[in-house]
Amino acid sequence: MNSTTLKRSISLPALFLYGLGTMVGGGFYALSGKVAGMAGMAAPLSFLIAGVLAFLNVFTFAELASRYPVSAGEAKYAQEAFHYPWFSGLVGWLVILTGVVSAATLSVATIGFLQDLITVPEAIGITVLVILMGIVCAWGIGESVKVVLVITLIEVGALCYILFSKGENLGQIPNILSDLETHFSSGFPLIGILSGAFLSFYAFIGFEDMVNMAEEVKNVKKVLPKAMILAVICTTILYLLVSTTMVLTVAPDILAMANAPLAKIIEGDGTTVEFIFLLISVLTGINGALVQIVMSSRVLYGLGKEKKAPRFLSGINAKTRTPIKATVFATALVLVLALFFPLVGLAEATSFIILIVFTVLNIALIHIKKREKEIPKGIKNYPIGLPYTALITCIALLIFKIVQ
Repeated sequence: MNSTTLKRSISLPALFLYGLGTMVGGGFYALSGKVAGMAGMAAPLSFLIAGVLAFLNVFTFAELASRYPVSAGEAKYAQEAFHYPWFSGLVGWLVILTGVVSAATLSVATIGFLQDLITVPEAIGITVLVILMGIVCAWGIGESVKVVLVITLIEVGALCYILFSKGENLGQIPNILSDLETHFSSGFPLIGILSGAFLSFYAFIGFEDMVNMAEEVKNVKKVLPKAMILAVICTTILYLLVSTTMVLTVAPDILAMANAPLAKIIEGDGTTVEFIFLLISVLTGINGALVQIVMSSRVLYGLGKEKKAPRFLSGINAKTRTPIKATVFATALVLVLALFFPLVGLAEATSFIILIVFTVLNIALIHIKKREKEIPKGIKNYPIGLPYTALITCIALLIFKIVQ
C-alpha cells in the first residue's frame, strides 16, 4: 500500500491567488471579444450575470469543501448526499471532463494569441505546449502553484493597466447608458446578453477547482471557503470594470474579430505595449491550462484512490509527491481535444458540463442539509436558500442554452 501523502503547503494568500488565477486568465483574455460580439455594448451585463451565478454557487462549494475536505471533492459530495458509488463516480468523471476540455480550450486560445506574435503551425504548437504543461504539473504542486501565482500577478496587473490607461473612458458611461436606452427601446437584446452570459461564465470557471486542492491546503476547513469566496468577488469586480472599459474603447464588432481583444484596445499605446500584452495573453492561456491539468489530475488521483477509476491513477511519486500517472493521463486527454475541436465550441461545452455539475451539487447540499438533525461543528454553514437559488439559476441558464 502506498503510504506517501500529498504535501500540505498552500496558505490562504497562495490559495486565493491560485483561485484568482483559475478564473482571471485565458478565458477572459480570449473570449471577452466574443462576448462583446454577442451582447454588444451590454457585454458588461453578460459578465455581471455570469458573476452573480458564480457567486451563488461558490457558497455551495465552500460549505461542501468545509464538510468534506478531500481531493475529488465533487465525487465525495455526491457520494455523501446520495450514497450511490456509480453516481459519485460519474460526477467525478464529469469534473475531469470539465477540466480537460477547459485546458484544451485554453491551449487552443494560447496558440491563437501566439499567432499574433509569430507564425506557428497550430497542430505542432498545441502539441509542444500541452506536453510542456504536463511536465510542469508533474514536477510538483509547490512548483506548479508558484508558476501559477507569478503568471496570475502578471495577468491581473495587465488588466489593472487597462483600467489605468483607458479608465477615463468610464466617464462616458452616462452617455452610453442614454444611447443604450434609446437603442434598446426597439427591443432589449436579451438573447445576446444571455448568450454572452453563458459564454462568459467560462471565464469564471475555476473557483470550484480549488476544492480539489483540499489535501494540500493548511487549515483547510477555514482557509478554503474564505479563499474561494474572495476569489469570486474580486474576479467579478475586475471583469465588470475591464469589460466596460473595453466596449467604451473599441467597437464590439471589432473586438469580436480579434484573437487577443485586450491587446486590441491598447493599440494606441505603442508597439512595445502591444507586444507585452500579446505575450501576457499567451501566459494567461498557459496559466489557466496549467491549473486545469493540475485539477484534473487530482480528481483522477482521488477517484483512483476510491476505486472509481483505474487504481494505477492513485499512485503518488515518492520524489515529487505528485500523482504523475494521473497527470500524464489528463495531459493526453487535453492534447486530443485541443487538436480536434475549435475554441468557442470547447468553451461552451465546458460551461454546459460545469453547469450540470453545479446543478447536481446544489441538490446534493440541499439534501445533506435537510436530513441532518444538527449542524456538525467546525464547518461553514450557510442559509439553505443559497443552494436553492443557485440551483434555479443553473437550471434556467441550461434550459436557455438547450432551447437556443
